[in-house]
Amino acid sequence: MHPSDPDDTDPDGPLPWSGTADKASYYRLFAAYVMALFATGVATVALALFAYRLAVEDAGTVLGTALSLKALAYVVGAPVAAALTLHLRRKPLLIALDLLRASSLFLLPFVTAPWQVFVIVFVFSLASAVFTQVYQTVVPYLLARREDYSKSLARSRIASELESSLSPLLAAGLLLVLSPQNVFTAAAAAFLLSAWLVGRAALPVRLAAPGSGFLTRILKAPRLFLATPELRGLIALDVVVACVTAMVMVNTVVLVQGEFGLERRAAAIAFGVFGLGAVIGAGTLVPSLRVLPERAVMLAGAALGCLGLAGGALLATSFNGLLLVWLVLGLGTSVALTPATLLIRRIARPRDSQLLFAAQLALTNGFLLLAYSAAGWLGAEFGMTATFLILAAAASLGTMVAGALWPRSGSVTGPAAGGRPG
Repeated sequence: MHPSDPDDTDPDGPLPWSGTADKASYYRLFAAYVMALFATGVATVALALFAYRLAVEDAGTVLGTALSLKALAYVVGAPVAAALTLHLRRKPLLIALDLLRASSLFLLPFVTAPWQVFVIVFVFSLASAVFTQVYQTVVPYLLARREDYSKSLARSRIASELESSLSPLLAAGLLLVLSPQNVFTAAAAAFLLSAWLVGRAALPVRLAAPGSGFLTRILKAPRLFLATPELRGLIALDVVVACVTAMVMVNTVVLVQGEFGLERRAAAIAFGVFGLGAVIGAGTLVPSLRVLPERAVMLAGAALGCLGLAGGALLATSFNGLLLVWLVLGLGTSVALTPATLLIRRIARPRDSQLLFAAQLALTNGFLLLAYSAAGWLGAEFGMTATFLILAAAASLGTMVAGALWPRSGSVTGPAAGGRPG
């Protein structure tokens, strides 16, 4: 780790990994994160159903616009919000984001037009994006060792994968016994509980006081990404993960129900197997990162994702073959992407970490936007075999570019670490 500059020091706690930990505060914050994560998943499903009921004839347009606004909040809104909130105290900011999400859900009974749904979805998604990147920034300050932080990454990844698989089922179960308004009330209550847990955690007041203008802070993270070799390599790996994720999320139902003629339950199993692979991958990270650098681990995960996509052209002709491919793809994406947070935290100055986390979140969702469209269009125009092969080629190119851009040396030379551009 690079030496800290004087203005990098947090007045309310030691820099990570100093040997001093506040694990009680970390577990409270992690519980708040998980609570908000599942509430977000349930609310997102319920919001989609609410939008569908609001405009049945134009449901496709309404839902497509709502999901696009959600992605836009992550791609554009999160970096802007990160720059605007960099000087704010961490605990009040996290509590305010939880309260904002709860308030937006309480407003839904008064919604009478689709545009009002769009506003709520954007505000809700923006608050969720900022909460995630602030959480990622604060966690290292509560842990004493790099190994503890690696374990926290695995926990967060597992929670994220479980949320993506369980939230739709949880939302459906709640809707069987509760009205949509009561489901939103339950999700809002979960956000209030999350805010209470954050309030019980001891968090750093702020990571650094911004010393530059708003536009300078907005442009700083992209400049650091492009000027730092490790982060340039991470951009290429984001392309790989986007290709894999888009193939799974867009075409699972097409393959399972359209080509194999199976029921929705089979599609749910396929999604679950992909999530299982990701959970297994997250579980391997702690021992792997003990003996290998992030570069080797993440490139291996990317290569596994490429192999899975290429193998899908041959194996994904039956349901059992598809499950095997999805398991490999889940494992590959988890190993390729999860250590990105650790990489950014290792090479970034504390005062830059929040901006870089927000930029990484925006990059990931930006590439996903493009990959989602490509996976759907390619599948419709050229069929699944060609889609697997084209996405495999794109992912392979991304892996090779990442390997070329990311130096083998463990030294950090880019300005994100205070050095010269590499």
